[in-house]
Amino acid sequence: MTGADQPRSADPGVPEALPRTLIRLRDYLGVENIDRLWIFPPVRRGRREQGLVAVSLFQEGQERREVVTVSYTAEHTGRGVTVEPTFASVGEAPADVFPPVMLGVVRRSGDDSGEPREIVIETSPTSFEALMEEFDDVFIEVIEP
Repeated sequence: MTGADQPRSADPGVPEALPRTLIRLRDYLGVENIDRLWIFPPVRRGRREQGLVAVSLFQEGQERREVVTVSYTAEHTGRGVTVEPTFASVGEAPADVFPPVMLGVVRRSGDDSGEPREIVIETSPTSFEALMEEFDDVFIEVIEP
């Protein structure tokens, strides 16, 4: 199979996209503020990829959490790899609301790409680093233009 006949899972996408997005997320939001991450399965088309990470952030002195989404687009080109994350604050709610909301996002999308992966960070740099250890070091290195 080639081209449009290939199954979607055969698309290589951009292996650097998610780890580089997670590094930018860490640097922008700070691990000390992160409660949980939900990593949604990316959409891959050839050497292009789009993905989404939802982040639950602790709010000082409150039981509620802020939700920030980090959508990214990435592409392998003849000049290298581009990864462009976009951060958006989308609201706040009690922490126990988020897991069913994340599953609802998948159901409403009508996409059969799968459920998001929930990662518990709870302000722990060790938990975040354990997540990053899942990626090959070559994909983590961020090369700025």
